[in-house]
Amino acid sequence: MTKDVSHGTQHSYLVALIGSGIGPSLSPALHEREADRQGLRYVYRLLDIDVLGVPPEAVGELVRAARDLGFDGLNITHPCKQLVIPHLDGLAPQAEALGAVNTVVFEDGRAVGHNTDVTGFAASFARGLPDAPLERVVQLGAGGAGAAVAHATLTLGAGRVTVVDAFPERAAALADSLNRHFGTGRADSTTPDRLARLLARADGVVHATPTGMAAHPGLPFPAEFVHPGLWVAEVVYRPLETELLRTARAQGCAVLDGGGMAVFQAVDAFRLFTGREPDSTRMLADIAELAGAVPVPDQPDGRFPKAATEKLFPKAVTRLLKAATDRGPRKRQRSY
Repeated sequence: MTKDVSHGTQHSYLVALIGSGIGPSLSPALHEREADRQGLRYVYRLLDIDVLGVPPEAVGELVRAARDLGFDGLNITHPCKQLVIPHLDGLAPQAEALGAVNTVVFEDGRAVGHNTDVTGFAASFARGLPDAPLERVVQLGAGGAGAAVAHATLTLGAGRVTVVDAFPERAAALADSLNRHFGTGRADSTTPDRLARLLARADGVVHATPTGMAAHPGLPFPAEFVHPGLWVAEVVYRPLETELLRTARAQGCAVLDGGGMAVFQAVDAFRLFTGREPDSTRMLADIAELAGAVPVPDQPDGRFPKAATEKLFPKAVTRLLKAATDRGPRKRQRSY
């Protein structure tokens, strides 16, 4: 469901990103720059659960507070993409199929979850690795982002996707879901101890864990697992050049950074929030400029600080943080 602004009655928007360690996020700049070019007043805030001092399970209280305070929508990122679902009034079909939400739209008192990661990754992959072989793909990560990129990879024509996760039961659940959606045999799962053998025979690997982010530096697996016949696609975009991509480039691999996915999912989210068509070419130029010009700080500033959050949410913050520890998640009322 997209907001109906066909009569031009709404020209100002308040949105936010909820997640952990999101200080380096470029989402605020991407959305606000495009809105400026379209003559919109658009404020995009960061609600970092680490700064707020609340657990991921508090996402439901944050969603309810944002709706009550007049936000137009929210983006949701790690580790809340699946945890948010029980707190929503409905799900768009893509989000329902994935079991993960990265965008919430508030309209007529309802909070409806969407997933723009699928289309974001698919568009980025088709643009950046158009000739990549897809017969045998290994995916590392089975969380909210992992579910989205696995769906996208199979939609792009992958013969088989093998899902690897630190939690084997989560990898198995995602593989089962993929087989139900795409057909038996299109996906399977295994444990990290088999990763070296898998990558030796794979056409490519999709990395969909937080490793490599500013808050989680390092490699998701040993560098010697990378070989020249492997393409490597990254979901992390801050920084654009993760240690994994540097390692893969040094081996002569074809690589795809996470910037394209970040832009194309933002394009779809912007459309959902405003009902207006963003210019993806301009936004791709924006992320290249922003990622190149803005260093990732050791202690990221730019996060929406707790004191400022309390000014925006007045007493609601105190109430929602207390409620997050007192109440369990609410069940979703209905979905579509």
